[in-house]
Amino acid sequence: MLHRRTLGAFALAAVAVFAACDDDDVTGTEVGTIVEVAADAGQFNTLLTAATAAGLDDELADPNADLTVFAPTDAAFEALPDGTLDALLADPDALAEILLFHVVDGELQAADVLAESFIGTLNGQAVEVGGGGTVSGAGNVTPALIISTNVDASNGIIHVIDAVLLPEARNLVEVAAETAGFGTLVAAVQAAGLAGTLSDAEAEFTVFAPTDDAFVALLADLGITAEQLLADTALLTDVLLYHVAEGRIYSDEVLSSSSIVTLQGANAPIAGAEIDGASIVGTDIQTTNGVIHVIDGVILPPTE
Repeated sequence: MLHRRTLGAFALAAVAVFAACDDDDVTGTEVGTIVEVAADAGQFNTLLTAATAAGLDDELADPNADLTVFAPTDAAFEALPDGTLDALLADPDALAEILLFHVVDGELQAADVLAESFIGTLNGQAVEVGGGGTVSGAGNVTPALIISTNVDASNGIIHVIDAVLLPEARNLVEVAAETAGFGTLVAAVQAAGLAGTLSDAEAEFTVFAPTDDAFVALLADLGITAEQLLADTALLTDVLLYHVAEGRIYSDEVLSSSSIVTLQGANAPIAGAEIDGASIVGTDIQTTNGVIHVIDGVILPPTE
């Protein structure tokens, strides 16, 4: 379970703003870009070095941009396991994915951040906003504390954090295959020929993933074996696509919806914490190309 720091600590830290408000400081000097403000602060040297190595420095310096940056301090980078930073600096693509996980399109004040549960980033995945003014990614054991807020730049805003945010590095199929309880689902996806689709790095999906126990209950209801189900690829494909929606739909949006449009074509009704009668028992498992919600039943598309 993620450790949550207190809201009091966040409130105290939030007053430690080191840049001016709006686009001018108290002396009337124009505030620089995100890169210039970070360079002047003196505690983001590693972040700026990493941004240059990943080819993102121009993006952060773009005067026409409007960005929010969760900026890890030099100390945050130093806290990474030995060798991690050197390995990332030698792999610009991997480094860029991590850095983009710290950048949001548009300007979000601290109050805007705290009002959200998930905030989508330029990486594609969303950072999770926790109690006590924390943000985290799938790869973070302990969330990052926002230690300073609303640092203005001419092309956006900076919130300072005390840890590097780490996104998930595996796709939907890889996460399911490496998570206990989804063996039948993975076998079904492979039998239906959908593994390639759900592994597509250019696509984004939301999967309502039935557990192995859910498939056991389905087989009992249908009076067939797992082998028979996997052999009927037409039925299997139809059922599986009823569990998939296009785009990333996080739990807050799911629970506030009345239905979800599925790739099968039919709408799956949502009522409370249930989708078409199956309980949603786990939420917001992020992957590189989508999000997984765990359900305790296999849902079947409506028949005409």
